[in-house]
Amino acid sequence: MRRYPFWAVVASIGCLLFIGTGAPAQAAWPQWRGVNRDGKSAETGLLKSWPKDGPPRVWLFEDCGLGYSGPAVVGDRLYTMGARNGEEQLIAIDVNTGKEIWQAPVGEMLENNWGNGPRSTPTVDGEFIYVLGAQGNLVCARTDNGTVVWTRAMQDFGGETPTWGYSESPLVYQDKVLCTPGGDDGAIVAIDKKSGDEVWQMEGVTPTAHYSSMVLADRNGQPECVQLLVDQALGFNPDDGKVRWSQPWPGKVAVIPTPIVRDNLVYVTTGYGVGSMLLEIADSTATEVYRNNIMKNKHGGVVLLGDHLYGHSEGVGWICQELMSGKRVWREREALEMGSVCYADGRLYCLGEDTGDVVLVEPSPEGWKEHSRFTLEPQTDQRKPAGKIWTHPVICDGKLYLRDQNLLFCFDIRDGAGQQPAGN
Repeated sequence: MRRYPFWAVVASIGCLLFIGTGAPAQAAWPQWRGVNRDGKSAETGLLKSWPKDGPPRVWLFEDCGLGYSGPAVVGDRLYTMGARNGEEQLIAIDVNTGKEIWQAPVGEMLENNWGNGPRSTPTVDGEFIYVLGAQGNLVCARTDNGTVVWTRAMQDFGGETPTWGYSESPLVYQDKVLCTPGGDDGAIVAIDKKSGDEVWQMEGVTPTAHYSSMVLADRNGQPECVQLLVDQALGFNPDDGKVRWSQPWPGKVAVIPTPIVRDNLVYVTTGYGVGSMLLEIADSTATEVYRNNIMKNKHGGVVLLGDHLYGHSEGVGWICQELMSGKRVWREREALEMGSVCYADGRLYCLGEDTGDVVLVEPSPEGWKEHSRFTLEPQTDQRKPAGKIWTHPVICDGKLYLRDQNLLFCFDIRDGAGQQPAGN
């Protein structure tokens, strides 16, 4: 029987439970890309279009520090990371007031021409939270007060900080935390989530670390993790790290997007001219269904809805791609520049990386169906010239969270939130 981490149970049963703070939990977005790491929220009752100036802003927190870390939200707390005074920190914020509750040290700040500070999203697991700093420090802290329980470094496992810093968001599976230090000692490692001790390190897979985060799947009733490395996509047993299947992948520059898994299918994509690939997995064998350059997603993510994929393809524009054939259904080049995307209640939430335009789009194979947009204001004055608005949108408990470096915004997107939506 498949076993789920605590946060997945909370999200799937939708009950009122007490998590960490003792406050009743609403809908949760407890880690990178949500409950299932697929960029989708199961929430309903959200606005289908917004007022002219956008949905009402609940609060603006202006001291997140530098970095691209996304929010994780469980109950009445939001967790993110930022670099303040040269130190990367884990920060807890009250979702109702936008006030900081506590902060915990993660490690020395990464300095980078594209922006200093952390890149990954915290992972909440009951009373504990796990974060990976850009320099490679993996930290376990308590959710109630931020007390650090243990710290390990990716360098302990033979890893070296990649060009743009460690960006993977750690995955919790049962009693283990999984992450990708990269290197000759083994690209992927499992660490005991309570003690910080090594459980296993993968043998025979040795590429350097890139930037993708792994996902947990169910393969014929057995748990399987899927990760996209710079040279291969692979599935492995999270209990012992044994590789079940692998398929070569010609990654270059930066391999970033998270794999998408549906039943026996695995879809991966990478920017910098590489493209996308669909695999069919059977009896620990990966068969390539197609490989093409229709979708070349750089780092904004792709969402699978029904039989179609939606996201931005580098040099092409926003596209809809047919999952099983790989064919492009449509593209939209003018409406919005490259950016990130997530989904909730019949709408795509697209965030432009240059303008800060936030666009509400109805996903449809018939074309780009825009319903509303607004521009994120104010915007940070702390972003480096080469940096952009790269933190992905997050939707939880009727709220939309957006981040631009030190600025973290919370918007009320519930239907009937106090303003009448504008017409389509």
